[in-house]
Order: sequence, then C-alpha cells, then structure tokens
Amino acid sequence: MDITRLTIKEARTLLDSKEISAVELTKTYLDRIKTIDSKVEAYLSICEEDALQQAAEAQKKIDSGDAGLLCGIPLSIKDNICIEGTKTTCASKMLEDFVPPYTATAVSKLHEQNTVILGKVNLDEFAMGGSTENSAFKKTKNPFDLTRVPGGSSGGSAASVSASLAVGSLGSDTGGSVRQPAAFCGVVGMKPTYGLVSRYGLVAFASSLDQIGPICKTVEDCAILLDAISGQDPKDATSLNYKPEASYSSSVSGDIKGFKIGLPKEYLTEGLNTEIRNALYKSIETLEKLGAQVEEFSLPSLKHAIPAYYLMSSAEASSNLSRYDGVKYGYRAENCKSYNEMLGRSRAEGFGREVKRRILLGTYALASGYYDAYYKKALKLRTLISKGFDEAFSKYDVVLHPTTPETAFKLGQNSDDPLSMYLADIYTVSANIAGLPSISLPCGYDSNGLPIGLSFTGKPLGEREILRAAATFEADFAPEFRIPVL
Repeated sequence: MDITRLTIKEARTLLDSKEISAVELTKTYLDRIKTIDSKVEAYLSICEEDALQQAAEAQKKIDSGDAGLLCGIPLSIKDNICIEGTKTTCASKMLEDFVPPYTATAVSKLHEQNTVILGKVNLDEFAMGGSTENSAFKKTKNPFDLTRVPGGSSGGSAASVSASLAVGSLGSDTGGSVRQPAAFCGVVGMKPTYGLVSRYGLVAFASSLDQIGPICKTVEDCAILLDAISGQDPKDATSLNYKPEASYSSSVSGDIKGFKIGLPKEYLTEGLNTEIRNALYKSIETLEKLGAQVEEFSLPSLKHAIPAYYLMSSAEASSNLSRYDGVKYGYRAENCKSYNEMLGRSRAEGFGREVKRRILLGTYALASGYYDAYYKKALKLRTLISKGFDEAFSKYDVVLHPTTPETAFKLGQNSDDPLSMYLADIYTVSANIAGLPSISLPCGYDSNGLPIGLSFTGKPLGEREILRAAATFEADFAPEFRIPVL
C-alpha cells in the first residue's frame, strides 16, 4: 500500500490502529519529497528535523489514546503563513532571509492538535498571481502535466497535495488563490467566510479579501482542517465570534434532496472553455439526479467583479507593502547615499515585476484626483455585488459555477499578458469581494487529461451547505477521480 496516497481520514484510521506510526508516515513523505519534488518544485523549504520531532510527539499522543483527527498528519504550509523560527519568504527576494518571531494562529491551532508540518511551499510573490510563475525562487509545475502551471497563488500547496507530497495543505485565498490552483491540480480547495479563520500571521496582500483556507484530496478532509483552524482570535480584530451548531466534518454526510442551486448566467461567458462548459452541464445532470433543483438566474453585478477586485486589491497591496522599506527587516540595497535612495532601490531590487505592477496600479487608484473615480467606485461595486448575492441566497441554498474559464495553461503562456492572467480569476473573485465561502472540487477532465474544477459558493457562514453539496457530488464522482502518476 502506498501510504502517500492516503486521505486524512484514511491516515487517521491506520495511525489509530497502529498499522503505521506517525514517524513512519512522516519519513515516507519526506522521502517522497526528496525523490519527486525536483520534478514538481512545490517546496521552498523542508522542515525535516522539526517534522520528525513533531511526529514523535504525535505518536506519544496516539499511544496514550488522546489523538485528535489531525494528530500525526503531515501537512505543507504556504510560505506566506508565518511559523516561528522557520523562514517565511513569500517567494520574494524582499523577504528571502526573514525568520518570523511568531506563529500564525491557524498554524498554532494545528500544533495544538500535534499535526506534522513538512515544510513551506511555493507561491506567486506575495500571493500576487495565478500561476506560481511569479515566485522569485522557482516555478512550480502541475503534477498532471509538468509543462503546465499549477495555478496560483497557492500553486505550491495544490501541487504538493496533488503530487502526494503532503496529505493536505494550508493556502491563502485573496481572489481565488486556493480554489483556482485546486482546480488546475485536481484536488479540493476551500475559501471560508471572511473572518472565520484568523489572518494573524498571514503576510498581508489585501487585508479585506485575504483568507486562509485548506487544500486536500477530499471534501471531508477540507472540513476536518476547517474544524481545526477556524474560530475567533483576539489577535485578529476581523475574526468572527461564531461557533457552528455542529462540526464542519459532520456536514459532509446527508444528501441534497430539495437543495435549490442557482447558476448565474453571467458565468456562462463566451470565454468559457467548451470542455469545461460540457463538464458543468454534466455535473448539473448529476446534481439533479441526486435530488437538487438547479436553475439559471441573472446576477448582473458580476460583470464588474474583475475590475472592482483588481482596483481594491491593488490599492490595499500598495498600502500593505509600504512597510518594506529596507529599514527594520527585508531586503536592503547596498551602498546607498541617502534614505530615499535606499528606499527606492530596496523596493526596485527586492520586489518582482508583478508586485511592482500592482503597487503602481493601487497607488494610482488611491492618488488625489483618482480616488473618487476608481477606488471609491470599486467600493460601491463591492456593495452592489454583495447585495446581489444576498438576493440570490434568498432563493437558493448555494450558487454553482465553474472554478476557472480554462484548464491549466502552459508554463510561460500568459507570462507577458497580465490581462489574460487576471481574467483567469473571473469566476472566483466575487466570493472574496462579498466575503463568501466557496469550495472547488474536480468534476471531470479535458481531452488532455487535465482536471476541471466545479465550485459551490454559499451565503455568509454557509460552509455547511457548500460542504454537503460538494461532498454529495464528490461521492458520485469518486469512480472518475484521478491521481497524477509521477
């Protein structure tokens, strides 16, 4: 049996029955990373010594009969989520040697459950991008086709799970950065309701949009991880004081008979790949067979989602990244004769091209004379989009849509075309704008054998509904589910 193919639930069963030990499981993953990751290039750093120590501690818990669901489970962490004493680079030259003195709350919650952290995985620099090609250190490959991108910005997280280099992973989602790479890599990715998971320790890109979320092989595994990392945090003023009636993992059981599912017509654009469109309608047939009612409806404000998102996120990025001035931490240019020269050169040399592009766009949008024309209008559109979803959820339990307009594209294909890269987020950004929960899971494969993602988006704090819908669909789709062979 290849234990690297296990889900969290399957690994938990073997660990509790003592068929394998936490140390054995961790060593197997570390060995596979050493063998396979040179092809995929998902990891930026491997925490071998810490991982084995964590596994030994987890085994003590298992032996005492006091093991939680994640005890001894090896995970990867996106490299913009801080872990004390472990390098956190955000895949940027600006933070190449940064070692944080604190740990993100989401990771602290995993430590409390004796989870094993294998290492930190690659991303687009400061989470800005949709292909993981913007990393300053390496270009992660798609495990289904090593000539293609894994998506982004959480491409390293998705690739590490898809290639069985981790049982699960934590990523961050600002405009689809968990769900889009999950779709490209044939795994499950979930963005929770804004505020459900603490952002403390997540390096900020766009603070009103960022959210940590799980990437796993199954919907149930995502629910298990969400149970572990969610909850109010006094260190994050935007975290919600909310506790669900029951665990998220319990919501994957049941059925969707009588579920009302809406499909926005605005998501059926001309740019939608034909094979993805066919997979979507095949999925609708499956959902109707399972007892759900699916109907199309109009949500006109969605056509404004992309410009509104890129104006808001870039404006927030220009503000958040102003802290990188070469003074307290981060890259500092050498042989500078003045503060202004050091500031300018440090940012010019430390930031990559895409990060600079978004800082410039955001600074322009916030500049005197342009604020009302651009940024203020984007905020009004945010309200309009949120109200549109509120109206939709008065009629439907969940909203259904494709995760991406196309399957994974070739490495370098869109590198010099930022507009095409931005439009790849056309179906995902609206959930971040409105702060809604959304989950992507595989629903088919195109003629090249590349995965196709299907998304369910729910009302605020509607995680249980989207998890149930996704898990019910997944159970029917299970015989078609594929794992890349490397």
